[in-house]
Order: sequence, then C-alpha cells, then structure tokens
Amino acid sequence: MRTDDFDYELPERCIAQAPAPVRDACKMLAMDRETGAIEDRIFRDIYDYLEPGDVLVANNTRVMPARLLGAKRGTGGAAEVFLLRERFDVEPKTGSSAVWEVLVRPGKRLKPGSGAVVDFCDKGGQVALSAEVIGWGADEGKGERLVRLTTPLGSLDDALHAVGHTPLPPYIKGYAGDEEMYQTVYSHNEKSAAAPTAGLHFTPELIECLREKGVEWHTVELEVGLDTFRVVDEEDPEKHTIHTEFYTVSQSVVDACDAAHARGNRVIAVGTTSVRSLESAYDRKEGRLRARNHEATSLYILPGYEFGVVDALITNFHVPRSTLMMLVSAFSTRENIMAAYQHAIEGDYRMLSFGDAMFIH
Repeated sequence: MRTDDFDYELPERCIAQAPAPVRDACKMLAMDRETGAIEDRIFRDIYDYLEPGDVLVANNTRVMPARLLGAKRGTGGAAEVFLLRERFDVEPKTGSSAVWEVLVRPGKRLKPGSGAVVDFCDKGGQVALSAEVIGWGADEGKGERLVRLTTPLGSLDDALHAVGHTPLPPYIKGYAGDEEMYQTVYSHNEKSAAAPTAGLHFTPELIECLREKGVEWHTVELEVGLDTFRVVDEEDPEKHTIHTEFYTVSQSVVDACDAAHARGNRVIAVGTTSVRSLESAYDRKEGRLRARNHEATSLYILPGYEFGVVDALITNFHVPRSTLMMLVSAFSTRENIMAAYQHAIEGDYRMLSFGDAMFIH
C-alpha cells in the first residue's frame, strides 16, 4: 500500500467555493459499499435510504473563531495566529488567560524565547486579546507554538468573538458569504478548528422528517483539528502520524447504538469525525462500545481496518492523498471509492468542504 494509491486528479472546477444555496438540495452520490453500485440523488433523498430504528450519529461541535489577525507588539508588523487546541496541562486556565497550541505567521518573527507578543484589536481599535509566544508545540516540526492568551475583557470567550474569524479551508478562496453556512444547524459546542462538513447538508426540517419516520438522531463530540486539511507526505501511509484529537461519546449514544444492532438496524455515522469517535470508543477486547468523556484519540483508519460500530457513512468528497481518503477506502474498497470519485468528477459534482455529499451504505 502506497500513499499514491489514494491520489486522484481533482480539477479546480470541482472544488466548491461556496455552499449550496439550500443545504439539503445538493447532490448526493449513494454507493453500495460492497458492490460499488452508484446512484445519483440529492441529499434530502437520504430519507429513502434510512429505515425506522436506524441510528444517525453526528458530531455537534462548532467551529471556533480560531483565525486571529493582529500586529506584533513593538514593530506593528502583520501577524496571524491560528488556534489548534487548548493546553490545560501547561498551566491552569483562568477567566482572562489560557495556553493554546497554535500555528503562527510569519514563523521567523514569532519564535519562542524572543519575547514576541501579538496584539489583536476589536472593531473599535482597542486591544481585546494578546498572544505571547512561550514555547514550542507538540509538533515543532510543523511549526506549532505555545502561546499564552490574555485579555482585558470580561472573558477569553468574549475576546475571541470580538477579534476572531471562522477559519475556512485553504482551498476555499475569497468566500464572503454567511460564515454560519460553515456551521452545522445542530452545532453548539465551540471546540473545533474545522467543520464536520458531512453535517452541513442537514436542515432542521430534514432532521425532523427523519425522526418522524422513526430514525433516531444522536450526537457525539470530536474536536476537529487541522489534520483534516493535510495530505500524507510519506510514501508509506503507515509511517504517517495523525494528530491527537479529543472526543466524547455519551452513555445514551452507546445505548442507542447497542439497541440498534440488537434489533437488526444500522448505525450511520454523519461524517468521518463521527466514525473516529465511535470506533475510538469501541473496546475491541470486550467487543462493545463504551462511553468516553473527553478522551484522546489518534485513531488512524487504513484499508484492512475492521469496523466495530459503524454500518453506513454520510461523508463529503475528500482531498487527494489525505487520511480521509484512506478512511473511506477502508470502509468500502479503494477501487470502489476511486471509481465513485471519477464518476463524481465526470458528473460535475462539487467537492471538498462546501461540496456535495456521498452516502456509503
């Protein structure tokens, strides 16, 4: 197995630069995970594929205003800080300060030990938040830093919302529309650096229709990191290291999944982050799903992986050579996935975060 096995030619015209005007009216490619048979539908047709008693599990995290644009103290030079994950282990969080692992730009001027501080101003021109570079992050090789965020405002949350921006993937250029379209309609826990994009296609009305049919709706939490945008550089994908992310699976989700399987129904993951949450919570020694509360996972799913919980998957179309291409190939086969992607490209499907949906069942 080579990383090149998960590469494909992605035309620029297929990279969606804006969301579908109506969330559930986007295209949906439905594929049989065993045979590779394909149907072209629209997303709200997911109703036709689900049965009473099936269980949908979605990731309910919201995207943080994680992109901070400011100026280096002392020089006034433009600087950018991108929040990755909070580091409670470095020092305790207070109402006005916390330590975060971040990416910075320009890296050469914001090195640990230099005393570098970046200030961020609100719309009134007042400094609402400052970031002091205090050390290297867990992945120094990728330029990660530790910064101490401080604010003169009432809380860090207030400060982040005063100065922060919702980060969009690097392949989306110039989007000036409603940032709320990069949030799912059911999100409420602001913990992620990127959206769990498979859920963007759901509307409150569609969720209610599915509930009325007898399809259960449950949520987990996985704090999505930037690995979702990264390609695998190593020739051998097994040598790639995936970032640690934190997830929560409640006992009610465990009970719902267990009950679905006991009565012969399916557990359908809404997105790869829900897959990773459920499969991380699966105890392989005991052969059962277990509740987890803000536990770390670096689960890396490659072809050959045996799924313990998930029976079907709603997902988007993914970046070539990414770990997500490997995950969906593991859920079906590489050959089926590559054939489906070629069909989607020839059929002018819109791809990546703002793009169309795929249902692998």
